[in-house]
Amino acid sequence: MIDTHAHIYLDQFNEDLDQVVDRALANGIEKIFMPNIDSSTIEALLAAEERFGEVCFPMMGLHPCSVKEDYREELRVVKEWLDKRSFLAVGEIGTDLYWDKTYWEEQIDAFEIQCELAILHNLPVVIHCRESIDETIELVRKYAERGLRGVFHCFTGSASQAKQITDLGFYLGLGGVCTFKNGGMDKVVPFMDRSKIILETDSPYLTPTPHRGKRNEPSYISLVLVKVSEFLGMESSELDKLSTDNANDLFSANNNS
Repeated sequence: MIDTHAHIYLDQFNEDLDQVVDRALANGIEKIFMPNIDSSTIEALLAAEERFGEVCFPMMGLHPCSVKEDYREELRVVKEWLDKRSFLAVGEIGTDLYWDKTYWEEQIDAFEIQCELAILHNLPVVIHCRESIDETIELVRKYAERGLRGVFHCFTGSASQAKQITDLGFYLGLGGVCTFKNGGMDKVVPFMDRSKIILETDSPYLTPTPHRGKRNEPSYISLVLVKVSEFLGMESSELDKLSTDNANDLFSANNNS
């Protein structure tokens, strides 16, 4: 399996990162894809890659919740790193109207600049969109026409939104929300294009049931796998292969698979 979205380089893992990776490997997770947040997390991100280079693969991007007055300087750092070495994807990028609407126009600008960087470097994008799915689908449309590919990570939208996204050729990242009793994903996942489903944890966030309230980690992706396979009426082993193949299709040029 592949955990396509995990921030295991953050402080929450400082004390036991080796054990976290060991548990992931013991649970059949062969790769962990790590999205960046902003310039303050790059050092830890690359240190995790250095320690676990056969397992952990970094992305480079500016998270929408880190888009502030200095976002142009942050984007300059992103661009420098993308020019300097290879990364799995441009991410985590996107939009967020949940926490703060102050920098909405700046978020749009940062998102579009990073989509251009992804096209320039022939990389997929990993998209965060909270309370802003419709707006982000519209932003992506013109880039999809130019060949941009990517994933809407932590997808929790409707079946109609899912179809719009997959019709653009983009993937849907499914995580812990699928295991929540009132998450509503049981009404959406059965209608998704199975060839566009990938699995993720978003560690240390969005911990799946029955571990809600605790730190999330990549080994818990097996709980997501079981629940999503139930929604799709598939064997877990079948979805394991399908979602791994899908992830490799999206990220293959850059994860040494």
